[in-house]
Amino acid sequence: MRRRTFGSAAGAVVLGLLVPLAGCGSGAGGGGDDVTLRLIAAEYGDGPGTSSKSFWDKMTGDFTAGHPGVKVEVTLMPWTDIDREVSKMVKAGKAPDMALMGGYSDFAAQGKLYSAEELLSVSAEANFLAPLAEAGSVGNTLYGLPFVASSRLLFYNQSLFTKAGVSAPRTWSDLKSAAKALKDKGVKFPYALPLGPEEAHAEAMIWELSNGGGYADSSGNYSLASDANVETFRWIKENLVVPGLLGPVPPSQLNRQDAFAAFLRGEVGMLNGYPSLLHEAKAKGIGVGTVTMPVNDTLGNGETPPAVGVADWMMAFKQNGHRDQIGRFLDFVYQDKNLSAFAGRYHLLPSTISASRTPSGDGLDKGDEQFLTALRGAQLYPVNDPSWVTVSDTIKRNIGHAVDPSGDPKGVLEGIAEKARDESKRH
Repeated sequence: MRRRTFGSAAGAVVLGLLVPLAGCGSGAGGGGDDVTLRLIAAEYGDGPGTSSKSFWDKMTGDFTAGHPGVKVEVTLMPWTDIDREVSKMVKAGKAPDMALMGGYSDFAAQGKLYSAEELLSVSAEANFLAPLAEAGSVGNTLYGLPFVASSRLLFYNQSLFTKAGVSAPRTWSDLKSAAKALKDKGVKFPYALPLGPEEAHAEAMIWELSNGGGYADSSGNYSLASDANVETFRWIKENLVVPGLLGPVPPSQLNRQDAFAAFLRGEVGMLNGYPSLLHEAKAKGIGVGTVTMPVNDTLGNGETPPAVGVADWMMAFKQNGHRDQIGRFLDFVYQDKNLSAFAGRYHLLPSTISASRTPSGDGLDKGDEQFLTALRGAQLYPVNDPSWVTVSDTIKRNIGHAVDPSGDPKGVLEGIAEKARDESKRH
């Protein structure tokens, strides 16, 4: 999800946490069982108390107890480092056996990864939620195994809405009217629009989908500067930026974490959020309403565009030849009870059909069920395009300027599209 759109708090994890979680094994052969598997995994916690270490300690210990001779060594890395570090390992010919991170397609394009068919049973491969399996596939082959996921909904502060005398918005004009009423009541951020470089590609895609646009066309080709996308950013600029309905920080300078922090302080009327933010707000006593993203008033009556979905990916590298052992470990990790335990720990959604239906304990938290419903029909980033890592970075660093007071939405989007075309030609 860097889209990761979730797990960014892990960037604060100190290097002292980057230690193996299980003892080293004795061999590295391909055919025998006397081997050590190496997994590089993103850290989802924001400190020792919430670290992913305890989960992987249990997974590696339980797995090795049932599979003598196969040990698993897990190294945690913060989200800010893991993509770069794993890429360096692969380039140096020192690929891990597995990695859990935000992207996979560049490694798939290089022929470095095992496919799901080579690792999992037919039933296990077919168990992934459809939108996630589609995003994890290059062509018709699944290489990125979705691990945990999330979706986005529009959050609104119920107390602020009551004071402003407005109800949940269903259309863009509703959102504008609500933002104006909130501003009149002194709300600092009537609508928080985080188009800063941390995660602008998420907010931008949410808005584009709500106008029938998006990052790719029906053929899977980039459509970053489509008429619908240009119209979207023109509307935002003219109807939210110019009237001053977004608060004191320009969208191009507002990052997601800062917007979320302001929401938890009760300073934001509306923003797009995901499950963990909902739980944090409730813990602080903030009443939160949730609705699907309001749509352009000109869309067909009753038309509901897809929500934005985000997933993180488990991948298995061919280099060390441990296909059988990797497959056994992944079969174990993807058991419903294990996947649900990890997802529940971080208020994320399990990636499989069975774990989503019957997670461990008493099932999904009631507040999370709406996100699962949205995820089933969600649209994910085009992570199966090898150029996406670079294209998404270009979007993050530039798209906020489309709504700057002096910005030209069409010019900014065409500039991004041109860079995307150049990057696509390299792959």
